[in-house]
Amino acid sequence: MRLNEFGKVVKRQWLQTGVVRANVELDEFQIMPNHFHGIIILNNNVGETRWVARFPETRRVVQERAIHRIAPTKAPTKDIPGARSGSIGAIIGQFKSIATKQINAIRNTPGFPIWQRNYYEQVIRNDNELNRIQQYIINNPVQWAEDENNPANIKS
Repeated sequence: MRLNEFGKVVKRQWLQTGVVRANVELDEFQIMPNHFHGIIILNNNVGETRWVARFPETRRVVQERAIHRIAPTKAPTKDIPGARSGSIGAIIGQFKSIATKQINAIRNTPGFPIWQRNYYEQVIRNDNELNRIQQYIINNPVQWAEDENNPANIKS
């Protein structure tokens, strides 16, 4: 995949995610025209947990439902819901929020939603799962021609 200007923003912010958080290590990732895959390793005192999170983008969905989630700016409490600081939800929310602001600044579309609400996550429990998911991410561009969300495949 050859990244456009917006894809480069997503890539830069994803890589920055691993730089600004001491407990985060990034593994395989792939930026697609309508979605993103990435593996995050959260290091802690007990060992490490690998997460794979997929973030489908909503250029098409936004036209149907203008829904997006703003990453919380305050620590969650019983009165203020949101992701716990340092959690996978907080990390992904911050990544998506920063990338959205930068893309909207380029397009001069402040407040326009970029991502679908939430994300899909999967805990990677062993090396076999890690290898399988890494290969899926690496091979994802090959599947683009058949992807049901590829604009070339969407019937009007």
